[in-house]
Amino acid sequence: MRHIVFIVYPGFELLDMSGPASVFTGANRALTARGEPLCYGIELVSATGGPVASSSGVVVQTSGLDHLAGQTIDTLLIVGAERAPLLQAMRHPALRKTLPGQAGKVRRLGSVCTGAFILAALGLLDGHRVATHWDGCAPLAQAFPALNVDAQALYVEDKGCWTSAGVTTGIDMALAMVASDLNAAIAAEVAKRLVLYVRRPGHQSQFSPLLQAQAKADNPFADLIGWIHTHLDARLDVLTLSERVGLSARTFHRRFVAATGETPGRFVERARLDAARLLLTDGVSLKSVAAQVGLFPAARLNETFERRFGISPRLFRDLHAGL
Repeated sequence: MRHIVFIVYPGFELLDMSGPASVFTGANRALTARGEPLCYGIELVSATGGPVASSSGVVVQTSGLDHLAGQTIDTLLIVGAERAPLLQAMRHPALRKTLPGQAGKVRRLGSVCTGAFILAALGLLDGHRVATHWDGCAPLAQAFPALNVDAQALYVEDKGCWTSAGVTTGIDMALAMVASDLNAAIAAEVAKRLVLYVRRPGHQSQFSPLLQAQAKADNPFADLIGWIHTHLDARLDVLTLSERVGLSARTFHRRFVAATGETPGRFVERARLDAARLLLTDGVSLKSVAAQVGLFPAARLNETFERRFGISPRLFRDLHAGL
């Protein structure tokens, strides 16, 4: 059994803990269904033990830090929080006294979301490449210059330290851990059980072009962008898109650029390439990827992908498939 410990504190973000924990328990469920022994045991730990309230008001029962003495811990994860409870945790005497010693004994040390600030404050991330919530990347880099903060990655594994970006990316990181511990098939089964749209690799940006554009665009383009996302294999030229929102081609082009900062053609290409990277990471054939993302035939996919990323889609798949 791999002992997974989550460090929580008053005001912690519940999903930072419950999301990854659901992945590990989901892996146990998948193993049980196969007649195989369980792999993970999960424990919630706080400075003093007892009930701890999350920021959403949900209270969890925890063991105290002293309970960890003498235990073999496989993975130690620090969850994140908003600024006030996070600062209190960073300054908590018991956490500052105990965590550095425990960190040196574990196979995997990590954080979810802004939990990286706690590890950084303890000097446990010096010299590492790390990820954290997009809103905390600049403050983390400024406060701890010994860190290499990757503002783009969903999660990062560097020399045994695992750090993830905002909130739900803890699920992606936990799935990567399961794939590493067991296999990609178990991780994929857990992702399916959790009804995830896709297993996201760590190198993917925190924001897809679709989400970025939806955040900036006014209606009707937010709905149009969602439609584009599910119809990447369709004809998505300016005329088709403008007719869908009831505008002339010229008016649509002008308003789309004003709302998203990109031409429709450039935006559609980015969305297609973003989807192509995810499919390639899952090991999908080039021909199938080209058809699914609307860059068919494969020669068109190859040309567009290499022009954008400086690497062929085949080589990208070979490097990243299964990660």
